[in-house]
Formats: sequence, structure tokens, C-alpha cells
Amino acid sequence: MPINRSKVVIIGAGFVGSTLAYTLIHSGVASELVLIDINKEKAQGEVADLNHGLSFVAPVKVKVGDYEECKDAKIVVITAGPSIEPGETRLDLAKKNAKLTKEIVQNIIKYTKDAILLIVTNPVDILTYVAAKVSGLPPHQVIGSGTVLDSARFRYLLSEHCEVDVRNVHGYILGEHGDSEVPIWSLTNIAGMTIDNYCKVCRKCSKEHRDEIFEKVKNAAYYIIERKGATYYGVALAVRRIIEAILRNENSVLTVSSVLEGQHGLDDVALSLPSIVGENGIRQVIELPLTEDELEKLKASADKLKEVIKDLTI
Repeated sequence: MPINRSKVVIIGAGFVGSTLAYTLIHSGVASELVLIDINKEKAQGEVADLNHGLSFVAPVKVKVGDYEECKDAKIVVITAGPSIEPGETRLDLAKKNAKLTKEIVQNIIKYTKDAILLIVTNPVDILTYVAAKVSGLPPHQVIGSGTVLDSARFRYLLSEHCEVDVRNVHGYILGEHGDSEVPIWSLTNIAGMTIDNYCKVCRKCSKEHRDEIFEKVKNAAYYIIERKGATYYGVALAVRRIIEAILRNENSVLTVSSVLEGQHGLDDVALSLPSIVGENGIRQVIELPLTEDELEKLKASADKLKEVIKDLTI
């Protein structure tokens, strides 16, 4: 079956899946969207609601489907699974969502081994690893949304603190999408200046300020969940950005999660590093010139994820 190079299948029509579908309709990047959910009536309701606005956007076909729709999809996005409850961590979800992801991936590969799998369900790094192992697909073809959103939160909070347009702030959060994630301060820059040099200009970036900014980044999801029950706008926009990079073959550098093969001395674990993303998925994982402290924290993040992985049945 020839691949429809702008067809996206979304598995899971909850807050994240339906919001992602909405953002994709606005972007005009997909020609066909299919929503799959165990609760078919929920998927039908979401699709009807989306279809009623099609006269206001670029032409796109939106429909409810089942796993057979994966056969000619370019990208299959997995958003299905329970969300983090107040007081839980992403890693608390590992066992129950690993089992669900395994079942979903087994259903997908009955119909295709050509689609790019894009994992969004948490804990995203663990489930990216599970999806890669269960599917047998190469690492470049199984991508987790990773720390794309965390890096965006990092840039936003820095822009607010320094009172500068977020588009002029550049920086990465790497490692786990979760409590062990690592801010890469050594390579963060504003207007082409390292953050250390820029701080001499703005005089507002003490170590205490930096620690406070990172804590807000790391705990952003918990903050939102305590107040509105779930996060979905930010992550939907982040995932849309990844999909655009693939469908448009942009070769964009994004901090997506994938199973590593020796980068920074790490392997057999999925976590986020800057990666060049294009039509075939990940073209290259980039090894940054990290400081010794950043590298140690990245390895600690990988070790934390490996501890969870070893307790899973894959």
C-alpha cells in the first residue's frame, strides 16, 4: 500500500489527541486525519465537531477509523492512556501505560511497518523504548515527543524573566521528560550571546534566578494539573511542530526522544537529545559539547529511566 505522505493517524481521542487534531487542522499540514479510540462515540463526537469547522481552514479529510487506517499513514501518533493524576509522577504511570502501548503497537504493525511512530503518552521516554522494542522498527522511525515542550517552557520562562521576545531565546532541556531532566545552561543563548554574557547586560540572572526558572520548567505539568486537571494545549502544539517537521521534510533540530545507540556513551535507553527531524523521522542525533556536570546529570537521567525499564515486561 503506497504511503499517503500527509496522512496522520491519532490513537487516543482524549484531551491531547483531540487538541492535536484541532491544531493540525489549523496548520494545514495534513491532508487526512484519522482518530482512533476505544470509546468510538467519543471519537465520533470529536470528528463531527472538527468537521463542522472545515469551511474555515485548508482542505483536510477528518474521520473516525480503526487500526486498518494505519496501513497507508505517514505518521501514527499514540496519545492513548490515562494521564497523570495529582500527586503522581510520570514514572508512576509506567507499568499500566507500557502494557497499553505494547498492545497498540502490536495492532499498528499488523498493517504497517513503514509509518513513523510518534509517542506522546507518558512516561514518554519509557513508552518510546517500549514501542521501539515491540515494533522492531529502527530508532529513527520511533520518536517520542520528549522534551520539545520542556524546552519551549524553558525558553518562555527565560523570555519572561529577561523581558525579551521568546523567539530570540534559545536553549534546551535534555534527558527524561520528567523529574530528572537537565537544563543545558552552557549552550543557552539570547541574541547570539551566551546566557552568562547576556546576564551581564540584563543583570537579572543569578544562580538563584536560574534555579527558580528550572524548577518552574520541571514542575510545570504538576502546576497545571493541580489547577485544571490536565495539560493539553502546550503538548499538542509541541507535537504539531514535530509532525510539521516530518511532513514538510524540514530537517529541524528538535529535542525529541529516541532509543540511543552510543550517543554521549548512552545506549539501550530512550531520552531526549537534539535531533535533526525530517521526512524519514530522525536523520541524526546531535551530540552537544556539554559540560562535565551536564553530562553527569544526563547519565543520571538515563540510569533512572533504565531502572524503570528493567522492571517492565516487554
